[in-house]
This record gives sequence, C-alpha cells and structure tokens, in this order.
Amino acid sequence: QVQLVESGGGLVQPGGSLRLSCAASRFTLDAYAIAWFRQAPGKEREGVSCISSSGRTTLYADSVKGRFTISKDNAKNTVYLQMNSLKPEDTAVYYCARNIRTTMAPPANFKWGQGTQVTVSS
Repeated sequence: QVQLVESGGGLVQPGGSLRLSCAASRFTLDAYAIAWFRQAPGKEREGVSCISSSGRTTLYADSVKGRFTISKDNAKNTVYLQMNSLKPEDTAVYYCARNIRTTMAPPANFKWGQGTQVTVSS
C-alpha cells in the first residue's frame, strides 16, 4: 500500500530550526503533489505547505511563509520541510500527504500516518 513516513521532529527553542522528512514508498514522488499538514491538540488539521510533482511549484500558509521551505528529492523519494525561526505556535504534529493537485486542502480518502511531533518551547 501507499506509505508516507514522517520524521525529523523534536523539541527546539523559539528561533531554532528543524528539517522534517517525508519518505515515500510504493509510489514515486514525480507523479504526485505532496503537502505538509499540522495539527495541534484541540485544533483542526491545517495545511502548511505543498510542492508540485515536478517540484517547480510550492505553496505556503501565510503563517509560515518566509520561515519554512519545502523541497523534494525524487531520487531519494523524499520530501523535506526546512523549518527556520520556529515559534511556539508552530508546535503540532506534522503530517505529509499526497494528492493529484498542488493544494494544501487535505486529500480525499487518504490514510494518514503517525506524523512527527514538533515542540517549540523555551
């Protein structure tokens, strides 16, 4: 089955950086857009960033624009989210998902993985 595995989360101080990874299996990234989502306790899942199948188009939520950078390496079948200047409000579980469109709307009928926890705190 299609599988995306998130990793790279951790505990960082405000202003710190993390790089999240989304490793794909049983499909290749050159045919799908990949989006990052996050969900804080008691909050709805929200779109963070998205990269097109070609990698030439990227989207960012206003809350992370200028601080986060999404990229992909098709040879490694991995999508990355470089997170700089982290703020406490970035604290959430981060998930990645694939879609046929380059969008930060959650895909239909997608089996979400476990995600990776990002905690930003002094």
